[in-house]
Amino acid sequence: MPRARDRHDALARAEREIERRRLRQRNHILLPADPPVREGGVGLSPKNTIWREGPAELWHYRSNRLRYPFPLLIVFSLISRSYILDLVPGDSFIERLVAAGIDVYMVDWGVPTSSEADHDLDHYACRMIPELVDAVRRDSGSARINLLGYCFGGVLALLHAADRPDTPVNHLVLMACPVDFRLLGPMSELFGAVDLDPDALLGPDGNVPPEVIACGFESPAPRGDGGDYAGLWQKLWAGPDAVAYQAIGRWAVDHIPFPGAAMRQTIRMLFRDNGLMTDRLTARGRSIHLSDIRTPLLAVLGTRDRITPEAAAAPIAGLTGSRDVELLRLERGHIGLIAGRGAARTSMPAILERLTARSCGIGA
Repeated sequence: MPRARDRHDALARAEREIERRRLRQRNHILLPADPPVREGGVGLSPKNTIWREGPAELWHYRSNRLRYPFPLLIVFSLISRSYILDLVPGDSFIERLVAAGIDVYMVDWGVPTSSEADHDLDHYACRMIPELVDAVRRDSGSARINLLGYCFGGVLALLHAADRPDTPVNHLVLMACPVDFRLLGPMSELFGAVDLDPDALLGPDGNVPPEVIACGFESPAPRGDGGDYAGLWQKLWAGPDAVAYQAIGRWAVDHIPFPGAAMRQTIRMLFRDNGLMTDRLTARGRSIHLSDIRTPLLAVLGTRDRITPEAAAAPIAGLTGSRDVELLRLERGHIGLIAGRGAARTSMPAILERLTARSCGIGA
């Protein structure tokens, strides 16, 4: 009964947020959908936009010290804003990759509007990622690339690789990527219930409002507006790291809408069917299988991650058909893998060691 009550409370909060948003829209007081992400000095690594479609953009980070033959395409999550990977100068995952000599590209999906409400997972994984891979190949002149999926972006990367086993990807890298959707805590309770009507989560634009997404990250007894989620990393930044701390605090509550059709498919295929674990995946109207993926795989996971717990990420080791699979377990949290003093000392050197090796075309 406690689990049912917790899910009911989370859903009730989500429904209240949807109703508030409907009222704000009716009264014409909705805030702009896309506040400037560079305000406050985030996302500042020099880059060029080389491709765009709707709100989505493909960024190429400028560098004059490329050392490796295979460029790296980062597929970010659909749930939050990508500047977490390029937080502030001196504390930026992107900055460290570029400094190591890796040719870095990243797709930022932008903020969906009603025009994107009918975009399902197939749209992103089976249509857009292949376009992005080709765009990186054209721009870099490389026949093959490395593909890194962060958080839910890792799920999209897996669906792409399963849909197209012949994808020109040299190495597949997953960071904090969930595969067992039963083990995602409050999110599993909220979105995995069999009696949940996905359409009840949609806002006036046909997408899931960011306030509802935030409910999935909160504990059953939340401490205010996103308090539990935002508070996960409060102790990571202090003193000289105050600027980064302020940026991470802002990011932790800076969710974006989730496309309505993608949410319906996520609830059905990933939460209810637990399709990545049970081999019940579909794409473009047919069954696809992680076991068809032969691409060498590196999975980075945090043993203290409360958003994508280790138990939810680790099973990927036995799900693909690759003969080259490495699980890199690091004693960090979800964001501590890539930002903060601990990341600079421990996780980033370990990650860069693997990524640079795989950018040379060899395993770790």
